[in-house]
Amino acid sequence: MTTGGTLRRRPAQRRSQERVERMLDECAGLLDEVGYEALTTKEVARRAEVPIGTFYQFFTDKQSLVRALALRNLEAYLDRMATLLSDARLSDWAGAVDLGIDEFVRMKRTMPGFGVVDFGEVLAAPGGPALPGTQRMLDEALENNVIVADRLRSMMVEVLGVVPGDGLSRAFVVAVEAADAVLKLAFRAHPDGDPDLIAECKRLVRRYLSDHLH
Repeated sequence: MTTGGTLRRRPAQRRSQERVERMLDECAGLLDEVGYEALTTKEVARRAEVPIGTFYQFFTDKQSLVRALALRNLEAYLDRMATLLSDARLSDWAGAVDLGIDEFVRMKRTMPGFGVVDFGEVLAAPGGPALPGTQRMLDEALENNVIVADRLRSMMVEVLGVVPGDGLSRAFVVAVEAADAVLKLAFRAHPDGDPDLIAECKRLVRRYLSDHLH
């Protein structure tokens, strides 16, 4: 469920919660069909079968709708990663890098709207470029990748017992930025992500983080 901080008001009743989820689902589908620029609040409300007034009870505009979708995507990714890490029972962090990249690629390939909006940044296509002004969709003060990096770092510390040393936060930001750039390249090269570039992304991140994680 989308966090209340992204909404004008938090849906208290089950019916309202279902309406919000339907609007997010239809937003994701329309992003694949028409892209961000052609996305309209009117069409989202129509497809979700809610009055336009109901839409504006929860969202101020399409940007706030897309922000809520991005946060839902991030929470879904992190929940999935927590499950994968628990089930895999990894002995070190290197396997977690591969799991994290594989799950991101899987979402790019299968999750509606994720090729246009993953964790905040709005892309003209799955391989980019990003639309101007969307680098801080999740938080006005922090870039999207900084938030993603912090959540992943916290997960590594909690689930895998990684010792939080000096510079670890910065290292995760660099790793996420590097992975983001290479994966964009992979999806520019092939609609499903070039497998060789995905493999290079894993190798790059593992080797870089090896200096910070032991």
